[in-house]
Amino acid sequence: MSEKDGLRTYRGKRHFDKTSEPSGEPSARDAATPETADEPTFVVQIHDASTMHFDFRLEVDGVLKSWSVPKGPSTDPHDKRLAIPTEDHPLEYRDFEGVIPSGEYGGGTVIVWGRGTYRPTSHDKRNRPVPFGEALDKGHATFDLHGEKLRGQYALTRFHGREEKSGGSAAKPTWLLVRTGHRSGGGTPDPRRARSARSGRTLRQVAEAPDAPTWHSDRGEQR
Repeated sequence: MSEKDGLRTYRGKRHFDKTSEPSGEPSARDAATPETADEPTFVVQIHDASTMHFDFRLEVDGVLKSWSVPKGPSTDPHDKRLAIPTEDHPLEYRDFEGVIPSGEYGGGTVIVWGRGTYRPTSHDKRNRPVPFGEALDKGHATFDLHGEKLRGQYALTRFHGREEKSGGSAAKPTWLLVRTGHRSGGGTPDPRRARSARSGRTLRQVAEAPDAPTWHSDRGEQR
């Protein structure tokens, strides 16, 4: 699937004359910070929308593969976190922090809680490396996170819920996000007290501050 096709659902849900989210158009991508890391990137954003949740995003084949994780990623291997796949997002979205207007898709406040790079570690039964996109297509992908707040070994595994097994038309595949290595850090942060890795602000402070960092998709630059 081309990058353009991959972002079709993302663009179809948003009105970029109203929301400051990045559009993923070439002009915006060209203005983004050039990549210097050899490894693909990841970002975890906290999104105070109709329901509070964490968005877990991994750079794969030119887009951010995305999952909504209601309870947030955990550093405790005993915690199995439900992860609901959402539409692919443009790479520029890893820097998005600000307020999505009320009435727009996903209206609410977003902060960049954690970010970094990751190393795919999926292998087949003969211990041969498997491309990360292929591992996701098969329903099980392992990776090492190298982030400011999340570090270590994790896995995403797809499973089939009751509705999907029964052939329900509205059923969506569901995933689990699990820490597979040793426990690191303090579990999962309180989303309302957590601070942004970009600005050091909480959700409330970003929502109330007129100078909060946001992405202006019409100019392809940050303020």
